[in-house]
Amino acid sequence: MPDITTLILDDHAWFRRQFAALDELQARDSDPRELARLWEPLAARLDVHALAEEKIFYPQLLAHAEDPEDETLDAIGDHNEIRDGVAQAERSPVGSGQWWEGVWAARRANDEHMGEEENEGLANFRLNATTGLRESLGRQFAEFLDAHPTTAGLDNSDKDPEAYVDEVQAEIDQSDPSRDGLGIGSLKGK
Repeated sequence: MPDITTLILDDHAWFRRQFAALDELQARDSDPRELARLWEPLAARLDVHALAEEKIFYPQLLAHAEDPEDETLDAIGDHNEIRDGVAQAERSPVGSGQWWEGVWAARRANDEHMGEEENEGLANFRLNATTGLRESLGRQFAEFLDAHPTTAGLDNSDKDPEAYVDEVQAEIDQSDPSRDGLGIGSLKGK
């Protein structure tokens, strides 16, 4: 089983190919049904991928990487921007100007997110997490994606990045008494 960092990178490559295919359809002024056939699975996977990262990857990044707080705060903010672009497209007629604005807003946010995640979060995690942990998380990540081909039944609403980090950190502190209440940022300025 590939580790979680490989699976995340595989999704990133797929996102890039799908957005490139949308470029082709836009250049040909394609039928809205053709646009929808490409966009709908892409939009769903963008949301489900973000949820999988928030459920499986980022809590472990916070627990096992060096100084992961800023990376995680930024990533959750990026996920919100991606979700907002997807939501804008979903509220608009496929192929309309507003629809394309939503699609490209999601793309811009996703492109920025992928670059930062690949160069920061994933690299940091590979350096600080064991192979066994990365493989175990890879299984969980793949199972989550397989179980959720769409966002049906999932809460894909925006998250407050700071509240997310605080909640995950509280769970980490509770599960590891050796941390003695030292959370992310608790030693800042000391």
